[in-house]
This record gives sequence, C-alpha cells and structure tokens, in this order.
Amino acid sequence: QVQLVESGGGLVQPGGSLRLSCAASGFTFSLFSMSWFRQAPGKERELVATITTGDLTNYKDAVKGRFAITRDNEKNKVYLQMNSLKPEAKAVYFCNGHRIRANSQRIDYWGQGTQVTVSA
Repeated sequence: QVQLVESGGGLVQPGGSLRLSCAASGFTFSLFSMSWFRQAPGKERELVATITTGDLTNYKDAVKGRFAITRDNEKNKVYLQMNSLKPEAKAVYFCNGHRIRANSQRIDYWGQGTQVTVSA
C-alpha cells in the first residue's frame, strides 16, 4: 500500500537547522511531484515547498533562501533542508505526493507528519 513516512523533526533553537526526510513506497515515486506542507496549531495547512518530476522547485516566500527541497528517485525519498529556523516555523510538517492523471484526476498521498519545534 501507499506509504509516506516522514522523519527528522525535533526541537531546534532559533537560527538552527533541521533536515526532514520522507520515504515513499507503494507508488511510482518518479512520476509524482513532491511537496512539504506544514500546519501550525490553530492554523490551516500551508504549502512550504514543491519539487516536480523535472526537479523544478517552488517555495513559500517566507522560506525562500533558507529552505531547500530535493529528491532522490533511486531511494524514493524527498528531503527538506531547513536553515536559519525561526520560531514561527513551529508546526507539524507533512510530506505530500501528487500527480494529475491523463483524465485530469488529481491523486494526492499524505504522510502522518513530523513535529518541528523552534524554541530557545
């Protein structure tokens, strides 16, 4: 079955770094765009970064220059390197895989999330 398993979250001080990983299985990873979303307490889930099947990347403005999304199609993994972390980055981070089928149907797969806390 389809699985997306995130890891790498934790507690970090402001200005610190974390690297999130997402291991995918049960689907053809290379055919899917992959994204990281986050959801802070009391807030809606928001898109942080996306990497397409052609390795094009897109970022939420607030994280540009500090976060980097990469993928490894051989290992079926996607990563989010987060540098210069700010307290407002505290959230549960979710891995997402998505693609549009030929019939225009969108397929979305989600992981269970990993907690990131930025605090002194």
